[in-house]
Amino acid sequence: MATDGSKLWGGRFVGNVDPIMEKFNSSIEYDQRMWDADIRGSKAYVKALERAKLVTTDEMNQILQGLDKIFEEWSKGAFVIKPGDEDIHTANERRLKELIGQPAGKLHTGRSRNDQVVTDMRLWLRDAISTLLDAGVKLISTMVERAATEIDTIFPGYTHMQRAQPIRWSQWILSHAVALSRDVDRLQEIRRRVNVLPLGSGAIAGTPFDIDRELLRSELEFEEISVNSMDATGQRDFVAEFLFWASLCLTHASKMAEDLILYSTKEFSFITLSDAYSTGSSLMPQKKNADSLELIRSKAGRVFGRCAGFMMTLKGLPSTYNKDLQEDKEAMFDCYDSVHAVLQVATGVMSTLEINPSVMEAALSPDMLATDLAYYLVRKGIPFREAHSLSGKAVSAAESKNVALNQLTEQDLRAISPLFGADVASLWDYRNSVEQYGAPGGTAKSSVTAQVEHLKKWLRKHAQ
Repeated sequence: MATDGSKLWGGRFVGNVDPIMEKFNSSIEYDQRMWDADIRGSKAYVKALERAKLVTTDEMNQILQGLDKIFEEWSKGAFVIKPGDEDIHTANERRLKELIGQPAGKLHTGRSRNDQVVTDMRLWLRDAISTLLDAGVKLISTMVERAATEIDTIFPGYTHMQRAQPIRWSQWILSHAVALSRDVDRLQEIRRRVNVLPLGSGAIAGTPFDIDRELLRSELEFEEISVNSMDATGQRDFVAEFLFWASLCLTHASKMAEDLILYSTKEFSFITLSDAYSTGSSLMPQKKNADSLELIRSKAGRVFGRCAGFMMTLKGLPSTYNKDLQEDKEAMFDCYDSVHAVLQVATGVMSTLEINPSVMEAALSPDMLATDLAYYLVRKGIPFREAHSLSGKAVSAAESKNVALNQLTEQDLRAISPLFGADVASLWDYRNSVEQYGAPGGTAKSSVTAQVEHLKKWLRKHAQ
């Protein structure tokens, strides 16, 4: 175990840290994921130090070569974490000193771990967001392609988990694709707010040296420079916003998964999941469990828990950096891992499941056309509220006779309203029913085709 004096902060301390405290305080176990970002930030920073004449050109080159060697060790899995490496910054600086000696001690001039860590996090999250954007676009593309191919399949739409109206299977797919497209758009907006440079803010007051922050911004490809040093080092809005985004995105994924779980049951049998995304029972050999979808559903709860927990951590903090903020990284990493896995698995599920069109259409029932019966009367000039009531009386009459709604005779219907005529028989066609919803956003083929084209245009924009 290292003594306090060997720490980056150890000058005024003597003796050893309590081993329990050493472990409690350490973050290297998880923040080592930012090794690449930490090296990139340090390489940019030493260039700014050289421009400010705080290191010589020779010292800068030694530091850059040492950082390249450390990069190579991390890349090959050869980097050795040692006792006393409490975080990724300490580990990399310790190794740099081993490699090049005294010049390594100049790298941290004017820099605090407060601005260093938040720079690393922004660099890491910026790259992570790019990966998630690609995965989200791939999932949506898969869904849109499926919707275009299976546009002629009709099945029951549900509200309150009760059969409501006939809709196209593609309308259901696109309802989730549209929600996910908003998630992608939101994530792009978040990426812009993540892409702000905090390096050069020091611990709280800024830097007293002539550090060229515009050079740092350019080297690290940030879009903007932070405005206030206290805010730059002490706020984690970008993490909280990402955690909320992840919670909302997985809420959408969970809703889709819940529908598919129901549709895959024997009772529904609308879809059959691929064996690649299913598991079996250790006791019941006949079982085929939708574990992929159940885990998608569960991840939404996990991610929201991270979001809520981190918001509570932020709630009571005073200004600037506090060690509580060490909780930010595990939450960020875990939510990224969860969302990335969900998007990939959901893409696999959606690209491989099989639909059972005959079962879907067989699940349609005449009572689902009760609204059409009301619309029939509306077209005859009856106010909708009255038409709705008359249609409800027809439903009641069918139930009292123990027959389907379409088995009521013309005389039965005329007894409810004299406006019912022989042409009412044309209502009992499910395909005609869906085709009446031709307004933008509806489930008619023309409207669903327009939705497909809208999303294809959206995909082309995001592929650029």
